[in-house]
Amino acid sequence: MRDKVFKAVSQGDAVGLNGLLHYLQDNKKRLTSSEFTDETNGKTALLKALLNLKNGKNDTVDVLLDIAEQTGDLESLINASYTDDFYKGQTALHVAIERRSLDHVKLLVQKGADVQAKANGKFFQPKAKHGFYFGELPLSLAVCTNQPDIVSFLMEEGEADVTDQDSHGNTVLHILVVLADNTEENTEMFAVMYDRILILHHKLRRQTEDQLEEIKNNQDLTPLKLAAKLGKIGLFKHMLHREFMDEETRPLSRKFTEWVYGPVHSSLYDISSIDTNEKNSVLEIIIFGSKTPNRCEMLQIEPLRSLLEDKWSTFASKLFLINFLLYLMYLIIFTTVAVYRKDGQPPFPPEVPLDYLRCVGEIISVLGAVKFLYQSVRKNRPDFKAIFTDGFIDILFSLQALLLLISTVMYLSGLREYVGLLVLSLALAWMNVLYYSRGSKQLGMYFVMMQKMILGDLLRFLCVYGVFLFGFSAAIVALIDDPPSTQKNMTNASLDEDPLKAEELSYHDMRFTTLELFKFTIGMGDLQFTDHVQFKEVFYILLICYIVLTYILLLNMLIALMGNTVERISTQSENIWNLQRAFTILDIERSLPRCLRNKLHSRLQI
Repeated sequence: MRDKVFKAVSQGDAVGLNGLLHYLQDNKKRLTSSEFTDETNGKTALLKALLNLKNGKNDTVDVLLDIAEQTGDLESLINASYTDDFYKGQTALHVAIERRSLDHVKLLVQKGADVQAKANGKFFQPKAKHGFYFGELPLSLAVCTNQPDIVSFLMEEGEADVTDQDSHGNTVLHILVVLADNTEENTEMFAVMYDRILILHHKLRRQTEDQLEEIKNNQDLTPLKLAAKLGKIGLFKHMLHREFMDEETRPLSRKFTEWVYGPVHSSLYDISSIDTNEKNSVLEIIIFGSKTPNRCEMLQIEPLRSLLEDKWSTFASKLFLINFLLYLMYLIIFTTVAVYRKDGQPPFPPEVPLDYLRCVGEIISVLGAVKFLYQSVRKNRPDFKAIFTDGFIDILFSLQALLLLISTVMYLSGLREYVGLLVLSLALAWMNVLYYSRGSKQLGMYFVMMQKMILGDLLRFLCVYGVFLFGFSAAIVALIDDPPSTQKNMTNASLDEDPLKAEELSYHDMRFTTLELFKFTIGMGDLQFTDHVQFKEVFYILLICYIVLTYILLLNMLIALMGNTVERISTQSENIWNLQRAFTILDIERSLPRCLRNKLHSRLQI
């Protein structure tokens, strides 16, 4: 009997359902009985009928609803849902909306369809590979498929609760943010729908205190914060610049234009949830979220741009200058300690008054290293893709601190090799002065280009060059005719006794050969070592190939790539510099006492 019913509804054959009512009444059965549902997924005849609409119609739908009403099974049939894991929770109302049939949506709602039913099967989850995530609720489905008539009907006539959340805590506004793709057409469509829902909710729920945009999902994010986190710049900009002119909906605005004079205007912005006086603010999400796309561009949107400029001019620039001067003082002390260190076996106990001064300088240097390491550890670590915008300078500061701390341990352990790590740390310390180039736009943009080239073109060049250098060095070492006994004598010989012989025989040593080949790369190679070559023709072939591949090919490719990189990122470097400066502003703000931070928070008029 089920196959006959399913066949009739799939073909839209209402005549084929003649006698079904009498059969159900005689056998005391219903359309939701197991005999009339698909045992594999729970599909009912009504779901089957709605899945087979032709030109938006299927005459069997009305017949099925009449039969269910007469058998006392109307509500159960309308709200029956799929039971399998894939489509679990999908009801007839979901199907009618998906089929874009307003008439059937109205019919189902009038007959008692649950407008808050949730389709939460695997097909409807965000991470479903071949699924469609729309927020589980019928209203969310209508919104995502751009059916404003159905949206209005569900909210006005169906009294759908727009504040209801799906299993991920997302409301319909969250869903719009998730599905936005930053294209112009998509952004315009979703922005109109976003405003429509806000306005309808405001008009229908004016007596309640529900703040639709303040509802947070399971990630503790409001729609605005979610847009910031996902980098949905089009919808994000629309939210910040939303302005309604009529009195009834004006409270929904986030932008309020005070006056306009030609191209000049003055506006007030609502910066609630944007400024850092609130936990997990929009600014923090964008600036510290290394995986957030479009964050450089989002920081240029008002009021974020002016808010950061206000923070910079109010307090950050002054504190940044003080930090720079303190770091210079630290560098002078560190450099003095390193240059005027004592020779001999460490550690060196103080013996004269100047030694006590040296000890104080050493303690300051070590404490500074501890501070730098602590600051680097407590910051949010960026991923590798965003390292040149967020983490490059932090890595250098961390390396500087670690080298100095390890050198200190070696010094206290009586190891003279501490000097090597000490001077490396000193060199990095001076390199890190470039961090303070963020205070200047031109220097900051220049340093951005340097970071990009070091982590991009130069790193790739070094990888390829390292392979060539090691490979040709190994080949030349194997080609040198250097008996083991001679090599042994060479190891113990002094360069002062016979420098030429030492130089010639040193080509059997891999390290020395690598160094000499590197000289060829920069045009400083020396050919005075061919006497001990076993096969000179092969040696010359190797040398010519090496010079062509490295000195001629790789170096010129590096220069060309660097030039191309400068042209390519010149337009991006300013945005990246703005992001780095914003990171510095918030980092400085975080270091301030809470009472002082509260006084410094901006109240902008733009």
